[in-house]
Amino acid sequence: MLELGGNAVDAAIAASAVLAVTTQHMCGLGGDLFALVHLHQGAPACINASGWAGSGADPARLRSEGHTRMPFRGDVRTTPVPGCVDGWDALARRFAILPLATLLEPAIGCATRGFEVPAYLAAASRRVRGVAGADDYQDLVPGQIMRRPDVARMLQQVAESGREAFYGGEFGAALLALGEGEYDQADLDHVHADWVDPLSIDVWGHRVWTIPPNSQGYLTLASARIAEGLELPDCADDLWQHFLVEAARHAGFDRNDCLYDGADGWALLDPQRLAARRANIRPDAVANLGDTYAGGGTIFLTAVDGQGGGVSLIQSNASGFGANLVVPGTGVFLHNRGNGFSLTPGHPAEYGPRRRPPHTLSPALVTHLDGGLRTVLGSMGGDAQPQIVLQMLTRLLHNREMPAHVVAAPRWVLEPPDSNNFDTWYEPDRPNVVFEPSGSSTWMEGLERRGHRVERRPVNVGHAHLIDLVDGVAFAVSEPRISTSAAVAPAG
Repeated sequence: MLELGGNAVDAAIAASAVLAVTTQHMCGLGGDLFALVHLHQGAPACINASGWAGSGADPARLRSEGHTRMPFRGDVRTTPVPGCVDGWDALARRFAILPLATLLEPAIGCATRGFEVPAYLAAASRRVRGVAGADDYQDLVPGQIMRRPDVARMLQQVAESGREAFYGGEFGAALLALGEGEYDQADLDHVHADWVDPLSIDVWGHRVWTIPPNSQGYLTLASARIAEGLELPDCADDLWQHFLVEAARHAGFDRNDCLYDGADGWALLDPQRLAARRANIRPDAVANLGDTYAGGGTIFLTAVDGQGGGVSLIQSNASGFGANLVVPGTGVFLHNRGNGFSLTPGHPAEYGPRRRPPHTLSPALVTHLDGGLRTVLGSMGGDAQPQIVLQMLTRLLHNREMPAHVVAAPRWVLEPPDSNNFDTWYEPDRPNVVFEPSGSSTWMEGLERRGHRVERRPVNVGHAHLIDLVDGVAFAVSEPRISTSAAVAPAG
């Protein structure tokens, strides 16, 4: 798209659409999307394309069925109206240079002509064995050519007539039938893509931007501000790891009480609020939060253009193939982002009609204090996204490491035992600190000495990417831990 004369938004939409075809186990037309767009000096534009729960959402009914938490899979009530297509449409209308049909053409081609199935997709397809409508994903083997004609048809309709053809056409009608009263036509007529004011903080001589609630992005900013006020040593020191773990814990321990649709993001970043949390952090021991306070299924991509514009875009099914539900006749898998709702009566994030659920998606963007773009970055990883971005920001802005090392350096995440990546903060004192295999034994021993519960697992922690602009040169780094990422430059 850049070679055709498009800008960073054109490139991001096209890449997002291709991924919706080829990585259905992480994202798709039935999921949500957030993006930060910086095409001019100053604050980035910020789009929240996450849908609301249908007008038929009834928390009392779920409680009467014995549910204490939202169903995770196999239940349409865990699927708010998908916002992804609304996000593409809104981004294209406001910023794209090229026609939407041109932007979706590569995705339509992948779905029509087919693409080679990689080993990771063949393995992931076992999760939807026997799911109605998932016939294309039965018995996949690496190397075979996979075609998705139903998804190609959905994309072609969007290319020709925009969001109305999707929500008001074949997909919308089939979703209403599948929902059996969970949604009504007004839910689908409503545009689930809002331009909202981003949140920002000044930290380490830069301004860091993210999405406001219902996104958990405020945790990235809060933890960075807490960490900035600590005397951070070199990152090889285990005290550096301890301080960042504590900053993430103190920023996020009350997330489940504070994060909901309509929460005041600026209040969550109040300097006095964060200073009090920083003051509780000790260099020699883990803090007991209970004594102090009262208390993937995602893809991430970045794009920049030759004019200095940049996009940080994240798109998600929530967990794997989402709700393991396919809208009949469309090939579209539905996300399960409604798992973020509460079923506690009166909770500010209680499941209910026309409410957006708390969202893990939290892309980030960094500008210089004069408003010029510095970095677009982010990661997949459920609750851990702000923790991963915090580690990247600290290495990039405080330690001034090269972008390639920022992404490749060993990482940790906070997880409770038996985590599904969405319940870190249900028991906030204290989650385990989970290190990748390459994590230093010195780090682990130092954290254990201070009272942290630490473990090492043979897993990758997050899938992170960034593009850093320095003196007019773009340094693009994709996740080296996996085969499902790439950094691509246009010819010339």
